Amino acid sequence: MTEVEVLRASVLAALGEGGAGRGVDTVGRVCRACVRLLPVDGAAVSVMADAGRRELVYASDEVSTALAELQFSLGEGPCFEAHRTGGPVLVPDLAAGLVSGWPMFAAEAAGHPVGALFTFPLQIGAVRVATLDTYRATPGPLTPAELATALRVADVAALALSGLQADGTGWLDGDGPWLAASVMRHREVHQATGMLIAQLDVSAAGALARMRAYAFGHGRPLAEVAADIVAGRLELDADPGQGPL
Repeated sequence: MTEVEVLRASVLAALGEGGAGRGVDTVGRVCRACVRLLPVDGAAVSVMADAGRRELVYASDEVSTALAELQFSLGEGPCFEAHRTGGPVLVPDLAAGLVSGWPMFAAEAAGHPVGALFTFPLQIGAVRVATLDTYRATPGPLTPAELATALRVADVAALALSGLQADGTGWLDGDGPWLAASVMRHREVHQATGMLIAQLDVSAAGALARMRAYAFGHGRPLAEVAADIVAGRLELDADPGQGPL
């Protein structure tokens, strides 16, 4: 058996065991294996439905966590492109400046030890539910053989995700991508979005965009801005140019 086949067999065994073996630990096992099997320095899996509904399930290291949080805060990046298009997003040289679809993320990511990014959509049945995001500290493309391995690992990652609902963690519902509020890393962001929808009479996308614009303009993490809104320490106007009320 190849290493990927061994990994798949271990995930299937965990799914069959039930309990915690079917949860986040199994997804983490796949991420750690991804780093062993591919020329990458970190890997993360995030479930998502759109730019406003994305949650990090597991990240192998601090840089992977930072990149995941950065994409959520900005609402752009390779994970959103991969989820939208259904194909891998391969950036062998981040410094080359060939990422016109997400310039803010590329600029911010340059502050981390990241030379290359390789992101793969994850699908359960007919539903695209997540992405596998990997990075390498040095630039350089994946070889055809490495890309083939990455696609196989992505399939195993999707398999591992299928156990999250059965584990009781509620990351996915029966129809596809959605997240239980009780386990959200970004719970306050979603709470703040709901508050702004009511206060400003805007859509969910508009409320989230308003928060992101304020956070980016003030150099603050989106989660921090959301926490201030939920706690009543900050009120935002519907017009980003007018700043807080």
